[in-house]
Amino acid sequence: MAARKSERRAEILQSLATMLENPSAEKITTSAIASRLNVSEAALYRHFASKAQMFDELIEYIEKTLFSQINKIQSDTLDGAGQIEQILYMLLRFAEKNPGMMRVITGEAIVHENDRLQQRVNQIFDKLEAAIRQSFRIAQLAQQIERDYDIAAHAAVLIAFVAGRWQLFVKTGFKSLPHKHWDGQKVFLLGSALLAQPQVKD
Repeated sequence: MAARKSERRAEILQSLATMLENPSAEKITTSAIASRLNVSEAALYRHFASKAQMFDELIEYIEKTLFSQINKIQSDTLDGAGQIEQILYMLLRFAEKNPGMMRVITGEAIVHENDRLQQRVNQIFDKLEAAIRQSFRIAQLAQQIERDYDIAAHAAVLIAFVAGRWQLFVKTGFKSLPHKHWDGQKVFLLGSALLAQPQVKD
């Protein structure tokens, strides 16, 4: 019974995620989700207390997925400069693989929902910035950048770049791919600060 309930919850979340992939969709309601699943709204509320809780679980999925990949990159790649480049590219490509999730993390899908959801999204961006700073410190220890280099400022710029690419992806109806022009953009984003490394060259 517990397994069946878990499967049903996953099915509901998958339906919500699929609906979010429609860039021209109107505000998603529990009624619309129920209609898509051919169930009553009451049936939805047996699994989730509210639509906000559904979004909360989607945000949790985004967070777990992003940071499991970041942890793998930082574990597999000892070079700090290489870590930063790989993390940024992964973030750009994650958007393209999960367009519906981008409507959540950019705030577009949760603008009229519980404020707590936006706070959780903000925390993800804070953690992403912290991960980039960690890789910068590794690069610093390896003398890839100067000892007095402003790591915090550069990390903030890089996350702002990612957030901007994600936002444009959503605003253009998923047409402006975040990783487009990455080979040229990474030179501007990384090349001026890091010493010449194979990982930041085309």
